[in-house]
Amino acid sequence: MDFVAFDFETASAKRTSACSLALVIVRDNQIVDELYSLINPQTEFNYRNVQIHGIREQDVQDAPTFGELWIHLAPFFTANSLVIAHNAPFDNGVLKATLTDQNLTLPTYQSLDTVRTSRKLSPELPNHKLNTVAAAYDIDLHHHHNALDDAHACAEILIHQVNQFGASAITPLIKTIN
Repeated sequence: MDFVAFDFETASAKRTSACSLALVIVRDNQIVDELYSLINPQTEFNYRNVQIHGIREQDVQDAPTFGELWIHLAPFFTANSLVIAHNAPFDNGVLKATLTDQNLTLPTYQSLDTVRTSRKLSPELPNHKLNTVAAAYDIDLHHHHNALDDAHACAEILIHQVNQFGASAITPLIKTIN
């Protein structure tokens, strides 16, 4: 399968507060490229979010805004693109809220949530959190809540599922986002 795995970290509970983003590009079930960037959300950071991901306000002072990054990201979010995330409603929601907040056009793309695929294909797991699924599939998750490590783990989860269960077990769970 060809797809892009993505993950956001946010500065606060606000969906418009993206402070880091990673994309992991997969072609023919092989990771071929990645992109990681800090983002200046131009908003305050909540101490709880900082505890989770370790990104502080001073870390993003010189980082680009999401609007400045979007020109490089938009080609990955097209009607022909499959974009996946672990807990995709969160990441898709951050993308939509941030684009709307910055008056940028919302893309149409195909989305797949690896929480849903994991629930369907590995119902025996005690839960379907990223770290639990990664451990069950023997995937190394270096730093949970680091956007790049999380996106890598998500990509490897779907690669594992495609290899073990086949694409036909996964494609019914794909949704169109617009």
